[in-house]
Amino acid sequence: MDIYSIIPPIVAIVVVFWKKEVILALFLAILSAEFISLFAAPDTSLWLTPINTIEQIVNIVSDPGNARVLLFSLLVGALLAFIRDSGGVAATVNLLVSKGIAKSKRQVGALTMFTGIAVFIESNLSVLTAGILARGLFDKYKMSRARLAYIIDSTSAPVCILILLNGWGALVIGLLSNYDLAEETPVSILVGTIPLNFYAIITLVVVAYTITKDKVHGPMREAEKECKTSNHELESTAATKARFMLLPLAVMIFGMIAFMLWTGQGNLIQGSGTKSVLYSTFLACVVAYLLLVWHKRFTHHEVVQLGFKGIGELLPVVTIVLLSLTLGASLKTLGTGVFVAGLVGDYLPLILVAPMLFIAGGIMSFTTGTSWGTFAILVPIGVPLIQTLGLPPSLVIAAILGGGVFGDHCSPISDTTAISSIAAGCDLLTHVKTQMPYALFAGALSIVAYILASIVMIG
Repeated sequence: MDIYSIIPPIVAIVVVFWKKEVILALFLAILSAEFISLFAAPDTSLWLTPINTIEQIVNIVSDPGNARVLLFSLLVGALLAFIRDSGGVAATVNLLVSKGIAKSKRQVGALTMFTGIAVFIESNLSVLTAGILARGLFDKYKMSRARLAYIIDSTSAPVCILILLNGWGALVIGLLSNYDLAEETPVSILVGTIPLNFYAIITLVVVAYTITKDKVHGPMREAEKECKTSNHELESTAATKARFMLLPLAVMIFGMIAFMLWTGQGNLIQGSGTKSVLYSTFLACVVAYLLLVWHKRFTHHEVVQLGFKGIGELLPVVTIVLLSLTLGASLKTLGTGVFVAGLVGDYLPLILVAPMLFIAGGIMSFTTGTSWGTFAILVPIGVPLIQTLGLPPSLVIAAILGGGVFGDHCSPISDTTAISSIAAGCDLLTHVKTQMPYALFAGALSIVAYILASIVMIG
């Protein structure tokens, strides 16, 4: 199928930017992917395309890992409703301001970034924790939700791919363990990627710049102007007790760590991210429920109604997550990632291998919406290049990892992008549009950095 395999992501991206409708774009992309699959099987009727599309969605839901992601996303809606309508958000904002922790826009931005860095154990938990904590503060200081989505999204994945004491590191070690790399071990290679992961480092520097200078550029500036003239969610609920927010949030964070240890049988890195984030979010919802009932803030029936109201608010975004996962599975079947990876070519000058792997990773992650899928495809391509051409292992692997995160940051069909929008309470397309200039800037600098690093380390 080769070149035909890139049609579905092109369909998704074109419809997204043309109609501004993400769900329609994703569904049409899945439909086109199933049509191409049937077209390649001459004995099968093309009229089965709609049926196969529905079955593909059902298959995604029936996968335990995907089901946990979807349930987690729904529970986030209930948790956000509990802490918001209880007055916990407003109370926490007042507490942080009174304690001098969040007295200005710079302090609010720094607190948000620090939270995202501190919760490096899992990218979804990182954006969720930082997003929930900072929503009210951003509203108070009339900072846009698009800016919040950018800070948490551009902090979580770069930090996770630099610290690596998490599922990200476990995935890459697992991929590298299949190869014999002479004196280098998977762990030593992974540690060596940290100073060479230029995209992650540059992205964090840019985020820090926007916070310390309190400056935004491009579409983000327009979002900030609109925010200053609009009403804010915080104003609708009077402050009550900060514990209504802080206690469930603490339970979620420490519960995540505990469940990671439990599912990994004592090994944090080997723990299941999808199981742990689901269990910890559910536990946080239970704690929030008990607090509200115990303090007679709401009755049992009111809390239940409030939870379903929150879930209902997130149904459109959870649908986007579901369709993104489905499209990723369809593209894997078509071999889209392998085709894009093949664009790297076999006859590149050695100093261009790492930059081209970064670009290929970015394109692949952008068109498939998954950085982990990009790692799984490109690492098996990059390691043979290391073995046959004598390239520095850490440089090549760092380029692949950075490219995957770069493309994911730009992609409107990424489930991570959707979850960041959920956490920040920002429209998905607005988040993509406002974050992309920053990601492209960091990506361009990264390409230059990989060329210079290749000249120094290879040439």
